[in-house]
Amino acid sequence: MTIDIGTKFITLIGTPLSQSFSARMQNRGYEAAGLNMCYFYTETDAAHLEEIMNGIRYMPSFAGCAVTKPCKVSVLPYLDELDPLCAKMQACNTVKRTEDNRLIGYNTDGVGFYTSLIKETDFQPENAVCFCLGAGGAGRAICSVLAYHGVKKIYITDIFEESAAALTADINQYFAPVAEQVPFGDHSHLSECGLVINASGIGMGKTMGTSPVPKEVLTSNMLCFDACYNPAKTQFLMDAETQGARILNGLGMCLYQGVAQIEIWTGKEAPVDAMREELLAITQGR
Repeated sequence: MTIDIGTKFITLIGTPLSQSFSARMQNRGYEAAGLNMCYFYTETDAAHLEEIMNGIRYMPSFAGCAVTKPCKVSVLPYLDELDPLCAKMQACNTVKRTEDNRLIGYNTDGVGFYTSLIKETDFQPENAVCFCLGAGGAGRAICSVLAYHGVKKIYITDIFEESAAALTADINQYFAPVAEQVPFGDHSHLSECGLVINASGIGMGKTMGTSPVPKEVLTSNMLCFDACYNPAKTQFLMDAETQGARILNGLGMCLYQGVAQIEIWTGKEAPVDAMREELLAITQGR
């Protein structure tokens, strides 16, 4: 990679980032598409987001930034405009910087999740009953796209009860009246569900080896999805597999949300095959 005065930068903002594959995937995509761009990491919590976003706003070398936990919701006040879908979701994972120093927020997590779900499984969202663990940025995007595509019911829970309450209200108001909050630790509705989603972050980073639910509540009639992809199998997914459930990790979601990001930042078609090959190389230790 050659960096010069014309290079456009993208940084991923959030913490922890040590498990992220995004930089290699994105930079391979830029190379394959002939784009003079560079993607790198900025590990930070939400405490100094205002200063960080203002820095990006006034640095023309930035095309924008990507946003991950725990900043997808807290970044919203520092943006000038939200894409209509992002506004409904109230969570942002992609920021585009315009030539007149404006910051526009988008959310590609939902399309990334849904594309992966449809392409990589036989799950049919229409009239399905779902259970989502985690009501942060990823949970917001996933529940929103499921409601949009016609699920019958989404049970939502989070250790922060106010986050689950807010997401439940937003889904019912902006998408469809299908969401119901359940107390964290209440697994009584899981037996009804064909899709169980771990969007809590439990199982990655410092919580590796733990699961947000007991193994015994998972059954063979479920598809269990974890938004995490490093490790490739969280404890949640290993437990689900032991119980005979189908499993899907967040690698496809990472790929397809990244494809959508490149198209937002550049207005050009993203090289999906090259990005997929790079992700596979990473998972194979190459």
